[in-house]
Amino acid sequence: MWAKIEGASITEIINRPKSLTIGDVQYPHNIFSLWSESELEAIGIYEVTIDNTNLKDKEYYQNTDITYAYASGAATGSYGTATAKDLADLKTLKKETTNSQANSLLQAYDWYTLREASGGTAAPSAVTTYQAAVRTKANSMCTQIDGAADVDALAALFTYTHTDPSDLSSPQTRPLGEWPSEPS
Repeated sequence: MWAKIEGASITEIINRPKSLTIGDVQYPHNIFSLWSESELEAIGIYEVTIDNTNLKDKEYYQNTDITYAYASGAATGSYGTATAKDLADLKTLKKETTNSQANSLLQAYDWYTLREASGGTAAPSAVTTYQAAVRTKANSMCTQIDGAADVDALAALFTYTHTDPSDLSSPQTRPLGEWPSEPS
């Protein structure tokens, strides 16, 4: 991304290479890939450096639009302070998603329960144990979600981290935990 600078102001943000007319000169789109940074700057085209410091996860925050500035020979883009989404709404959404996932996991084994309920063969103990474990885990996850004090705490429940942060090949876990393994 580049900024076209005229005087000391940004007059255009260029998201992708394109042909340009600056003054009386027509420049082809390939100047963006062929010219050096100093050659582009000589005609008033500066690469934009984006500051993502305030950019937060869109799932949990409303981010501002990016604003652009030119100062001291540099074009920058930055975000304003992000606003957390409504915690109660996020909790409701996360619990609905959790319960939907539990339902999907249980559906594959519902036929065992239906067969047993209609007087047929009893469901294998591995299946009933799995079904109980899924229900227990869903309830536990929903309790953890309800217990999140703020949006950051809620997001942290779903954030995977390495069990050994110094070893990026170590397994990843999240505070919310994982669903039980299916019976074999």
